[in-house]
Amino acid sequence: MKSTDTEQPNAKNLLLLDQQLCFALYSANLALHKVYRKLLNQLEITYPQYLVMMVLWERDRVTVSDIGERLFLDSATLTPLLKRLETAGLLVRYRATTDERQVIIALTEAGRALRERAQSVPEAVMCATDCSLDEIVSLKQQLEKLRGSLIDQI
Repeated sequence: MKSTDTEQPNAKNLLLLDQQLCFALYSANLALHKVYRKLLNQLEITYPQYLVMMVLWERDRVTVSDIGERLFLDSATLTPLLKRLETAGLLVRYRATTDERQVIIALTEAGRALRERAQSVPEAVMCATDCSLDEIVSLKQQLEKLRGSLIDQI
């Protein structure tokens, strides 16, 4: 028997895959990443690289730890991403003069130019969702609230 979206969880069906919040988020995330992959292939960057670039487009010349805090990523995850973006000529990494333990990340001209090419990505993703702007805003707020609650439990 297949579970439906309207079926309410109870002790009998609590472990059904279709009743799991985590699976709904996971499978929606997979679908969303496929949409992004198609769009970002044209920019020759991956989704995690796109996130790093968005942080830098908002504020250039930030530390690796600043990027990590913003994206909820540790430096072990970020370092290979940043190296690939540097190899692609989109950013440079250098040591801070005031504290050599800090690595500063700065956009190159090519990295700044990529922002113009990426302008169409958010609208294309929104169109792919088939949601209104109000629905997108509401869903984003709910997910941010969920993230905050979950982080508080860690």
